[in-house]
Amino acid sequence: MSAKNAFYAQSGGVTSVINTTACAVIETARAHPQRIGKVLAGRNGIIGALAEDLIDTSWESADDIRRLRHTPGGAFGSCRYKLKSLDEHRAQYERLIQVFRAHDIGYFFYNGGNDSMDTAWKVSQIGEQLGYPVVCVGIPKTVDNDLPITDNCPGFGSVAKYVATSMREAGFDVLSMAKTSTKIFVLEVMGRHAGWITAACGLAAETEGEAPHLLLFPEVPFDERAFIARVEDCVARHGYCCIGVSEGLLDQHGKLMAEAGGSDAFGHSQLGGVGQVIAQLIKDRTGFKYHWALADYLQRSARHIASATDVEQAYAVGKAAVELALAGRNAVMPAILRVSDAPYRWEIGVANLKDVANVEKKMPSEFISTDGFGITDACRAYLKPLIAGEEPPPYRDGLPDYVRLKNVGVEKKLEEFEI
Repeated sequence: MSAKNAFYAQSGGVTSVINTTACAVIETARAHPQRIGKVLAGRNGIIGALAEDLIDTSWESADDIRRLRHTPGGAFGSCRYKLKSLDEHRAQYERLIQVFRAHDIGYFFYNGGNDSMDTAWKVSQIGEQLGYPVVCVGIPKTVDNDLPITDNCPGFGSVAKYVATSMREAGFDVLSMAKTSTKIFVLEVMGRHAGWITAACGLAAETEGEAPHLLLFPEVPFDERAFIARVEDCVARHGYCCIGVSEGLLDQHGKLMAEAGGSDAFGHSQLGGVGQVIAQLIKDRTGFKYHWALADYLQRSARHIASATDVEQAYAVGKAAVELALAGRNAVMPAILRVSDAPYRWEIGVANLKDVANVEKKMPSEFISTDGFGITDACRAYLKPLIAGEEPPPYRDGLPDYVRLKNVGVEKKLEEFEI
């Protein structure tokens, strides 16, 4: 049997380690030339497949592929685009089969989060329904850490390390100025429905009085009276108050505290600014001077402070994805399984895509303190191994030395397709 080509694409918000996974996919595929021909990457995710806009990664040197391991962003471009069902938009799936057939693609790897796993699941079904054999494997990635079955998601550990470090450093700064100036600092972090990143901020505080003093999770409806009382008490006892808040914080009626307006391609409300809302509320109720910060893209692109654990796991799921595909495992996703907390041990397992697609894993109640404003020891035990270790990128002239690939396009063979 002749070697089939593989399609690989990145989807959704990128991370500081998604290119590590891409590195693993390409290196592992290259180690099996009898089974896999070329790895063709979709330019801007699944859109690249629909538009027949494919990148021939065989033009890239082994050294440049290796450098992907420490390069942030999405090397081939990502997208927020959700495939409709086969019944709703059959033409899209027929187009995918046309492109796969035209470029002899027999393997499909989709690297993303919840909605991306839904896309991967749908694509995994078309081989049988439309008569073209393709092995589809989803590869987990999301800073939100909200995919089910897998213990954690590649991308999260590095974000957790970044926000915990940022909160600790900001805490030192605010404490220095609190006597005569700023007493309140609010850090807004990502997390639409799940408070995993907010929880990670809590790792910065190891003893009573250290920042952060309060955490606001999307799993806990915001209680203004209780919150302001805690802020005032914190300032009275410690002289300052640092707060971590999730972008997806809800009020008592289940409404988002801050919506930027509009929605993305997946139908999610665009969020932003809840940190400023909370900071201004404190100012209005207490008069305390404040500063607030929006971590935004900085938290997910900070490869210079990536977790070594995260980098290792991001590579492991990419390698496992190719091995699963070569074993003929269709409609599956490699999952990280925790064996023990101390010492921290993990292994790679397998999840079915149908059990992962569109399912969100929120913070369990036992990870949130009884007052709703902090994390428990159980949460610390879960989080701490995920931020462990450092694997900094190489530096040149004082700045991280990242790679930019050639991204040579494949010659198109089909007519244009309207997406």
